[in-house]
Amino acid sequence: MWLSDARSSSITATRVQRRCAAVCVLLLAVPLLAACETGGFRPLYATGPSGVNVNQKLARVDVATIPSRVGQRIRNELIFENNGGALPETPLYRFDIAIRESLLSTLVRQDGESASQIYSLDAKFKLIRIADKKVILEGVSYGRAGFDRFSSIYSNVRAREDAENRAAKTVATDIKGRLAAFLSTES
Repeated sequence: MWLSDARSSSITATRVQRRCAAVCVLLLAVPLLAACETGGFRPLYATGPSGVNVNQKLARVDVATIPSRVGQRIRNELIFENNGGALPETPLYRFDIAIRESLLSTLVRQDGESASQIYSLDAKFKLIRIADKKVILEGVSYGRAGFDRFSSIYSNVRAREDAENRAAKTVATDIKGRLAAFLSTES
C-alpha cells in the first residue's frame, strides 16, 4: 500500500512542478506581449503613424510603363496587387523600374544543344515622391526560373514564356513587399 502512495505523491509533485513552470513562463511572456502592443511591433497593413493605412498608400503609387512583354507583366502585377487594377486617382509616388533579362544554358549535350535554360530577370527600381521629385526608395529585385528545352519549337517558346511569367511574378511580389514595408513607416 505504501508503494502506491509514494507513486501518487511523485506524480502529484511532477504535476505541481509543471504547473509552476507554466506560470513562470506566462509571467515572463506578459511583458513581451505588452511591448508588442505599445509600439514595438505592429501589423504591416495596420494604420500607420499618419493615420493612413498601407493599402491606401499603395493605391497612390503610379507604376511607370516598363518596356517589353516581361516588363508589362511586372507592371500589371504591381498595379493589380497595389490597388486591384485601377489607376491611382491622384498619385503621391511614381515607381520607375528598369529590367535586364538573360538566359543561362545548363545541361549542354555533346552536340552543343542545351537541354535546359535558366531565365534571369533583374529589376532595378526607384520610388519617387512626386511632390519634391526626391528618390525615397531604391533597390534591385531578382527573379530566376528554369525551363526545359524540347525538339518542338512551340514547346520551347511556351516553356520560356512560362519561365518569364514566373520570374516576373517573383519580382513583383518581392517589390510589393518592399514597398509595403517602406510605406508603412513613411509619414
